Amino acid sequence: MSARRKVTVVGAGNVGATCAQVLATRDYADVVLVDIKEGLPQGKALDIDQMGAVLGYEPNVTGSNGYEETAGSAVVVVTAGLPRSPGMSRDDLVATNEKIVKDVTEKVAAQSPEAILIVVSNPLDAMCHVAKNVSKWPKERVFGMAGILDTARFSTFIAWETGSSVKDVQAMVLGGHGDQMVPVVSATTVGGVPLRKLASEEAIRAMVERTAKGGGELVNLMGTSAWYAPGAAAAQMVDSIMLDEKRVLPCTAYLEGEYGIDGLYMGVPVKLGPAGIEQIVELELSDDERQALEASSAAVREVVGVLST
Repeated sequence: MSARRKVTVVGAGNVGATCAQVLATRDYADVVLVDIKEGLPQGKALDIDQMGAVLGYEPNVTGSNGYEETAGSAVVVVTAGLPRSPGMSRDDLVATNEKIVKDVTEKVAAQSPEAILIVVSNPLDAMCHVAKNVSKWPKERVFGMAGILDTARFSTFIAWETGSSVKDVQAMVLGGHGDQMVPVVSATTVGGVPLRKLASEEAIRAMVERTAKGGGELVNLMGTSAWYAPGAAAAQMVDSIMLDEKRVLPCTAYLEGEYGIDGLYMGVPVKLGPAGIEQIVELELSDDERQALEASSAAVREVVGVLST
């Protein structure tokens, strides 16, 4: 028996497999990859294990079609659900993915009652509500991956626009995951220099627009949702929790009055550690940003209103 702690990734599609792969290379936890499709999680797990011989990490990824192997997981990442296809909005996925996320959450919670749940399934904000309602776990232990991905996209465009290293870009994206996201330009810097000193308002507007439509851009190019950046973004959240890094990362958290929003999952900066969300960080927003966040919360409420639970 391995004495390492366990992380479960539900959904062995592209996002889940990438998340499992990144976690395996980090080499601090055993990973269980679960999927209903027979042979798929077992095959991907075996492939990732064999990559360990090349890259030099301990092969400990297990593929499973059931949940027994997931028992006692410290963190569970839920990527299960249908991805978007061209012409499909995130909201079109509500009914189908609600059933899937409900089922997965019930099974995961039964096997790992103390786990922290990271939701990646779309439409993200609504699926977080489903997972919280079904698990009945405290809000600190149920939250979603969206803002890190949106921020990564924004940071990439900023690096290209300013001819800078992406390592020096500090950006922050808030709000719902989708066209209503709110990049906080006032809190965005390159090597400590405010973005507005390095790029024109027009260039910034174009980057903000491209970030908001970032998922759709990839769906249009490939015919399916992105997976490398989302998988790595979920793994970064797992790192911060499992390694007690206390990173401040934009995540989809349940708000109860923060940012003037109550009873809704929204993307905000949070401090992530072994207890899950250890703090919600409230940024000073400009009037424009605050209005954009309110509009974003209204759009999220509308999607959540479609849920049956």
